[in-house]
Amino acid sequence: MASLAVLILTYNEELHIARALKSVAPFASEVFVIDCFSTDGTVGIARSLGATVLSNPWINYSRQFQWGLDNAPITADWIMRLDADEVIEPELAVEIAKKLPSLAADVAGVNLKRKHIFLGRWIRHGGRYPLILTRIWRRGQGHVEDRWMDEHIVVKGRTVLFDAPFSDHNLNDLSFFTGKHNAYATLEAVDVLGRRHGLFLKQPAGSQAVSSRQASIKRRIKEQIYNRLPFQVAALCYFLFRYVGQLGFLDGREGLIYHVLQGYWYRFLVGAKVIEFDRSLHALTTPEERRAALARLTGLPL
Repeated sequence: MASLAVLILTYNEELHIARALKSVAPFASEVFVIDCFSTDGTVGIARSLGATVLSNPWINYSRQFQWGLDNAPITADWIMRLDADEVIEPELAVEIAKKLPSLAADVAGVNLKRKHIFLGRWIRHGGRYPLILTRIWRRGQGHVEDRWMDEHIVVKGRTVLFDAPFSDHNLNDLSFFTGKHNAYATLEAVDVLGRRHGLFLKQPAGSQAVSSRQASIKRRIKEQIYNRLPFQVAALCYFLFRYVGQLGFLDGREGLIYHVLQGYWYRFLVGAKVIEFDRSLHALTTPEERRAALARLTGLPL
């Protein structure tokens, strides 16, 4: 077997962490949990299942994950990114164990298919399956983008796609889902305004490209078309495209709830927050002043 290290970020994930760790046990040679000082049983569960736990204060997902890459004592040839509420299904575990050792030397990364489970139902339509993401890469040939939201793993070299999917299956309730997406909307609004006003350092040349072609195309459409439309028009058109054009209505009652919340309400909320924050920045003249004001408005360490 090829050696593979799995990195998982956690904060109060006792509901999910055992499930995630058990799903990678058949093929992972090393597992590192990068914890943000959980107050529940997350750390104890992770250690009891053989994971190495490191603690680090949270800034955002991107920087926390990169901190893990830089500080975890990884010796494996390959690295996998996994969220605590995700599960590697048995078919994919077998495929990883079988195919990873035989990949050509010029293959730097592996793209995986993510399927989303919402209210117990697999959301198959509305453009939600498969979501193709780079989740495995050779050690030293990948890094995570420095973004406040929608960060991807960027690899240096060719990528291949495995067939079997993994699951994104959060077991929390709708209150958690809407609260999480409210926080995501703030992060995404910060990303939009950061690019609009040049508030953050530009990424190194080449880092704007992402390894998954699907993710790259979606990002270009989002940044070059969607974000330039009036948000109320963009959010409605996006929802209708997903729910009607991409057959989201076939996902039933659970799909209706999901597509309305994630495909319309969330997108509308991002646009509203962009307007709210931008009004406070408009009268300021320098990037430093605007960045400081945005930090005060959001409570984020910008």
